[in-house]
Amino acid sequence: MKYALLAAAVASLASALPQTAGRVARRGGSRPHHHSAPRKNTTYPQYSSNWAGAVQIGSGFTVVSGTITVPSVNTGDANAAASAWVGIDGDTCQTAILQTGVSFYGDGSFDAWYEWIPDYSYSFSNFGMSAGDQVRMTVDATSKKTGVATLENLSTGQKVSHTFKNTPSTLCETNAEWIVEDFESGGNLVPFANFGSVTFTDAYATGSSGTVTPAGATIIDIRQSGTVLTDCSTSGSDLTCTYV
Repeated sequence: MKYALLAAAVASLASALPQTAGRVARRGGSRPHHHSAPRKNTTYPQYSSNWAGAVQIGSGFTVVSGTITVPSVNTGDANAAASAWVGIDGDTCQTAILQTGVSFYGDGSFDAWYEWIPDYSYSFSNFGMSAGDQVRMTVDATSKKTGVATLENLSTGQKVSHTFKNTPSTLCETNAEWIVEDFESGGNLVPFANFGSVTFTDAYATGSSGTVTPAGATIIDIRQSGTVLTDCSTSGSDLTCTYV
């Protein structure tokens, strides 16, 4: 992955925030990061050009976690991709996002990453995945400017984490998210890969009012050019997003 200068990305973020532009990719020549809120309407379910999943809106969210089974995405198109992640903020709060997750590409490859927006995302270099592995994703905001992102491959026992210090932005701690995303490369959304189905199990977030799950959250589906591409729903404390 080739990385551009941080200054260029921060400038891009500054211009994108008011327009609530889409997210940024992990391939295509520039260091990726997810910036601003998803584009969405006000009906139920809400629709976005780039986010699918569940958002709990509250206060004091400090931990968000969820476990997925890594999907098999082998379309033959290396440019097609999708990401699954958990995060704090980025929806109604646009000053920062603390997130970690995995991306899956049409050539059958995977990427594990962490991020604190407006900085770029960075790949975990020593974390392996295969289709069918169970991966637990957790973000822990130890303060509004510090935190830890952790990925654990429950199938192999491998675990990695990154500690954020001296971050360039401040969390609101008002959004908890479990998201499947179509992200951008070079200013355009990448072809959204048919990921089959992704289910977030053991999904929870801790906030000022206690522990919540995706149950009762705002559900968002991806709609592009008038076509709905995902179908997300909750069952108990689990969230499932299916490519349609």
